[in-house]
Amino acid sequence: MTSITRRRANSGITALVLSCLAASPILAEALALPSNAELTFDRTKSEGSYAAPVAPYSGGLLPVFDVNGRVTKQAYRIAQQGITPQQILSPIEASLIEAGFEVLFKCSDRFCGGFDFRFATDVVEAPNMFVDLFDYTFVTARRSHSEAPSDYVTALVSRDSTSGYLQIVQVTPEGATPLATERSNAIVAQVSQNSLQQQTGSVGPQLEKIGHAVLPDLTFETGSSDLGQGPFASLEALAAYLLQQPSRRVALVGHTDAVGALAGNITLSKKRAASVMQRLGSAHGVPAAQMEAEGMGYLAPVLSNLTPEGRKANRRVEVVLLNTE
Repeated sequence: MTSITRRRANSGITALVLSCLAASPILAEALALPSNAELTFDRTKSEGSYAAPVAPYSGGLLPVFDVNGRVTKQAYRIAQQGITPQQILSPIEASLIEAGFEVLFKCSDRFCGGFDFRFATDVVEAPNMFVDLFDYTFVTARRSHSEAPSDYVTALVSRDSTSGYLQIVQVTPEGATPLATERSNAIVAQVSQNSLQQQTGSVGPQLEKIGHAVLPDLTFETGSSDLGQGPFASLEALAAYLLQQPSRRVALVGHTDAVGALAGNITLSKKRAASVMQRLGSAHGVPAAQMEAEGMGYLAPVLSNLTPEGRKANRRVEVVLLNTE
């Protein structure tokens, strides 16, 4: 039985950051974890309850589904410098979709509700789990059954300067078995530039499936917010998706490398996102009401800024699906 309630939390700060897409292998009926993921916490209640977040914290309340069943809570530490929350989460999302789950809700720190979301959510205590309020990602997924209660899985991912941290909560009905965890050597590797070069025609499916996508073919002059002349296949694909789905809204989110001060990079990244938004409207006829522009500066890298390749990968614009239904 599932019901929706709202949970209060302490007020506090919020932060700017979004996560980024990483390609990963799909493992059926198992959650794909990095090969060096170390289990730090493992507890199961055969008859328990869990408040699964299904929307961002807003107005002093966190909307949740109260679900009952066998509650399995695990936490992991991934000892690898520079690995991002989305790098850890992407193969888990793919595993869930392969196993028949649908993503009900996904957010990253500021868009979750920042400090307030974190402290209204059930989180394993430190040192077994660590959450950076400026850099975390959360997802809730559900698998429905025709004659039995649904399964629920939530994943919370964050990092510090040396490691990634992952919390997985699974709620399964009586007699059902939680998804196993599966280690994969491929996941522990840093995301390559090739993995960011998604098929531009798949922007719409990516948004529907995992909520965000990189626009990989955009070009800007160095230090400038002016979008190149194009044409850009990714914008054509995104425009087609938005015009076919007039109820959908997206955020265009600019990102930079770590060269220069944060304030200047946030300003530049937002101007670049606004330039993309303007092009979608002027050249492709996308209504302004379906879009907004944000800038994250260098707060959400996908690769290390210590190499030219990493800095190039970090300079990007992403599109994020904002609809919650």
